[in-house]
Amino acid sequence: MALPYEIRIGLRYTRAKRRNHFISFISLISMLGVALGVAALIVVLSVMNGFQKELRTRILGVASHIQIHGMDGDLPNWSRVALEAGAHPQVVAAAPFVQAQSMLSVDQEVRGAVVRGIEPSLEAQVADFAGHMQSGRLDDLKPGEFGIVLGSELARALRVHLGDKVTVIAPQGAVTPAGVVPRLRAFTVVGIFEVGMYEYDSGLALIDLGDAQKLYRLGDRVSGVRLKLDDLFAAPRVAREVAGMIHADAYVSDWTRSHANFFRAVQIEKKMMFIILSLIVAVAAFNIVSTLVMAVTDKQADIAILRTLGARPSSIMAVFIIQGALIGCIGLSLGVLGGVSLALNIDVVVPFIERSLGIQFLAKDVYYISDLPSDLQWRDVWGVTLMTFALALVATLYPSWRAARVNPAEALRYE
Repeated sequence: MALPYEIRIGLRYTRAKRRNHFISFISLISMLGVALGVAALIVVLSVMNGFQKELRTRILGVASHIQIHGMDGDLPNWSRVALEAGAHPQVVAAAPFVQAQSMLSVDQEVRGAVVRGIEPSLEAQVADFAGHMQSGRLDDLKPGEFGIVLGSELARALRVHLGDKVTVIAPQGAVTPAGVVPRLRAFTVVGIFEVGMYEYDSGLALIDLGDAQKLYRLGDRVSGVRLKLDDLFAAPRVAREVAGMIHADAYVSDWTRSHANFFRAVQIEKKMMFIILSLIVAVAAFNIVSTLVMAVTDKQADIAILRTLGARPSSIMAVFIIQGALIGCIGLSLGVLGGVSLALNIDVVVPFIERSLGIQFLAKDVYYISDLPSDLQWRDVWGVTLMTFALALVATLYPSWRAARVNPAEALRYE
């Protein structure tokens, strides 16, 4: 079946060798500009998705999906609360914890930290500290032995290694005639972990649950219970449902509240990068305007002849819309192909560039995430594709409208 003449003429104008080679050059620049903008947008969005995923993995590797806290800072009968929460079908594990602010002292070095008492066997089911141990093991935390596991930055600040003694100063003290005397207890460093998040590496220390209960005089009570879910994105809904299932004076929070600032910052940055790079695509797409304006000027005689042969203004518009859309689609196709290929292989391309130039984009001694992560999401690719195609079509409207208004008599007067 023969194509309409508008499509055939539009395709011919796109691929034909023009008398004015400058128009061909501008068309090529427009295609390459669209391709470069689209590829950059896809790669940057994929890298931002990768950073967001990496942050989520690192944070939730040591934080819980849901926490149940006692209203007064302690939660009695935690085993019953854990059993009630575990009845929810999406809760896969529960672990008790004791948590308090304390001071850690070694010789003249003093640092504030969050001291968390855990049950190592149960904690391994809700957090992945064992997979981030630099030295020692989490299982070396045994009741009555007063061992402590420190974050790598905290251990570096205190200048301690395995086997060294650390004095933990609890804020709750005993009242004596001389005033309030804080409780002190010497702990032995049995492990050092590094999760790649400064908040945890520099301010978190782990001790055995029983030792924490003795240090803070909680008896058999705990600060709360940590839960792990089979789907971390369901945490807000599950938290609301678990709150109605437990019978205790407690409140329930999920990871989207306790670490909202991290993910909100990444999300805002992703949106801003999308807007900024969309401007690059818009500039490249609107180069099509100049290409088509020059093409209309160059083809005024052809337009006049078509009009005298009976072509309607809408048909003339269609010819140049097809020409501009084809330029945009070729650039868009090249950009999507290049952007997707680079996003999927950025873990190979970036190290190759670093080795070739002898540089490192993310130095390990400065950034905790030293590699460029990439997480290609096809909905981003489709969003970029639709936006670019729409911009390319909009860019063709004015030149096409101008072509449709060409007066045949004026155009042929000097031919």
